[in-house]
Amino acid sequence: MEILVGSIERITYYNPETNYCVLRLRTDKINLPGASREGLVTVVGNLPELSPGEYLRLRGRWDTHPKHGVQFQVEVCEQSLPATVTGIRRYLGSGMIKGIGPRLAERIVACFGAQTLDIIENHPQRLREAPDIGPKRIQQITIAWDAQKQVKEIMLFLHGHGVSTNLAVKIYKQYGDKSLTIVQSDPYRMAADIFGVGFKTADRIAQALGLPTDHPSRIEAGVIHILNEMSTEGHIYVPQQELVEAAAKLLEVALELVTPAIERLQQAGRLQCEALPQPALQEAAATPPAKTVREQPADYTQPAIYLTPYYYGEVGVAERLAQLVYTVRNGTTLSRLSDIPPLFITLDETLSPEQQVAVKTSLAHPVSVLTGGPGTGKTTTVRALIQVLESAKKRYALASPTGRAAKRLSEAAGRPASTIHRLLGYSPKEGFKHNQDNPLQVDMLVVDEASMLDLLLANHLLKALEPGSHLLLVGDVDQLPSVGPGDVLRDIIASNIAPVTRLSVIFRQAADSLIITNAHRINQGKMPVFAQATVGCSRVAADRDSTPGDFFLFPAESAEQAADWVQRLVCERIPRKFGFNPRIDIQVLAPMYRGPAGVHALNQRLQEVLNPASPKKAEKALFGQVFRTGDKVMQTRNDYEKDVYNGEIGSVVGLDIVEQTLSVDFDGRQVTYDWSEIDQLVQAYAISVHKSQGGEFPVIVMPILTQHYMMLQRNLLYTAVTRARKLVVLVGNKRAIAIAVKNNKVAQRYTALDWRLGGRT
Repeated sequence: MEILVGSIERITYYNPETNYCVLRLRTDKINLPGASREGLVTVVGNLPELSPGEYLRLRGRWDTHPKHGVQFQVEVCEQSLPATVTGIRRYLGSGMIKGIGPRLAERIVACFGAQTLDIIENHPQRLREAPDIGPKRIQQITIAWDAQKQVKEIMLFLHGHGVSTNLAVKIYKQYGDKSLTIVQSDPYRMAADIFGVGFKTADRIAQALGLPTDHPSRIEAGVIHILNEMSTEGHIYVPQQELVEAAAKLLEVALELVTPAIERLQQAGRLQCEALPQPALQEAAATPPAKTVREQPADYTQPAIYLTPYYYGEVGVAERLAQLVYTVRNGTTLSRLSDIPPLFITLDETLSPEQQVAVKTSLAHPVSVLTGGPGTGKTTTVRALIQVLESAKKRYALASPTGRAAKRLSEAAGRPASTIHRLLGYSPKEGFKHNQDNPLQVDMLVVDEASMLDLLLANHLLKALEPGSHLLLVGDVDQLPSVGPGDVLRDIIASNIAPVTRLSVIFRQAADSLIITNAHRINQGKMPVFAQATVGCSRVAADRDSTPGDFFLFPAESAEQAADWVQRLVCERIPRKFGFNPRIDIQVLAPMYRGPAGVHALNQRLQEVLNPASPKKAEKALFGQVFRTGDKVMQTRNDYEKDVYNGEIGSVVGLDIVEQTLSVDFDGRQVTYDWSEIDQLVQAYAISVHKSQGGEFPVIVMPILTQHYMMLQRNLLYTAVTRARKLVVLVGNKRAIAIAVKNNKVAQRYTALDWRLGGRT
């Protein structure tokens, strides 16, 4: 094998799943095969995630690709330090060392020449000799250099295991100087401690260290991994037999080795086990009471295995709901609203009978549910309830699971509303300010978009409500369930523990809106009707009974054709015809992540057109994505320290190569991320339908094709359509739409909340 040394000029391609990389390397050698005039050569191979400016020592072979020409095929990659003055200047000026940019690099290298790196490492106080560099900057550079050394040691060990430089930085931030010791002695600990390091990465490292495949710690880690994976699909527990079989398959070990591992995890308090009435996991009707469908006799039970937080969360929600509903004093239900005389409740005569019932039910019952589709007047009902509460001088609060939903609720109700986390006064260090020891001082709490309420958040919310308070859950139960684990709203409805008012009369001038009309048609299992759209010089045929308006279908049979249409519609046609801003007003929703019409590919296409690369825009490739100033991005997990939550969408407003930070504006609030934290963000020109929950956009554009058949469900299409305020454009074919409309089955989640509330026996 030959040796090639140089610095990375740019990353041409990187696949984070396979680690396959194509990059351009700048070398100091001349007359290399395939070198450009600038001295750049193409390097390919399975490499860790790298950044422009890094200095590499590569071993491999020259190869000639039939299409791309001469390339260096890497076998071994070592990240090293440059030896020449030119290389040192380029390395320091690339932003690799936090605190040093191109200009400062020039001054430092001009002062110290080839000794620069030795000065930084061994005599950092001498940096004062360089012009215009103060003690604070020297301290910052020293700390960054030491951290970089530690990370390089970790990377040297992790090389070949698919661990990126940015994950190595995270490992160092988590464990500090003990990083290498912990990674070598207990690699599975990383999967539990560090976001972004999964079981499979830890397992590759453990196997490379020679850990036996049947080692107890490996089997225990595999069991936890299966439970975590199931929780991402919404499940609260997993039947023991299913868990044993899944873990044995993943780990490639005998079934009899898994059960003892589960028992050890129970003894350690990491898992809980309880015998529950247990159905086979099946598809259930989307509309409640879905949980009543059972194949086994009522007394059929088997052990259910919970991760400990979910077990206590489910038990806690059931106990606290029951306490709200059933607590009595002197034979009379405790109710802070029971002193409102019935005659005092004067309601607007324009309210429908259903809406009047909903208001009175929420006042008469400690826990109640208000559900209904778009245009049925849920918000109007909430406003009427607020008027009654304010007239009676009762205290109330309005909240939603997400910031977007809270903002919409506040605008619609004309009163302040907040996220549940902010309502409960959450802080990373102290947890929730409001809990059972410091409850909310409210007579009524209204939670909007309650279909998005996951189990753990519901538990924290209920802890903060003392007996006597009223809780009204408002949401559209026909939408997709929460992104987080659980099916809280559906379980409460199925349990019959609380009265449910379902609004069915359509308001909001729905006769003039195909969006509202079609949302209800879809929910009733009927095909939507489409307005007429001009395509070039021809026209897309509208349905016979359609009206000019806000709901269109553009035909596409293949994913490539659909992706082309989406790009043209978002970037050209919709802005030109309707005047919408393509980055702010138009949101692309996709049923799947993969494929030419999936979330990932559409984001790349739309970024190239709506926010192309420019010398005037800073950009950085991190975690397999290119981020640049002006990008539309979305937060993908709750970050309590930054006070930004899963699903929030913002815009990149700053990217500092020297300080290695990226700043995002979330509705006027600026949040800053270090490089190693950017895996919390994804491009958001296109997002999944699930991630759109709680949001509302002027325009949605959605590809829907028969190739998406695995995801084509009625509640998914219904959720997508109901995200739009002014315009819906579907791109695909009526066969795919018909599949979704007819498929009223949703994957049933393993939850037992309805059973704990007495809804099934």
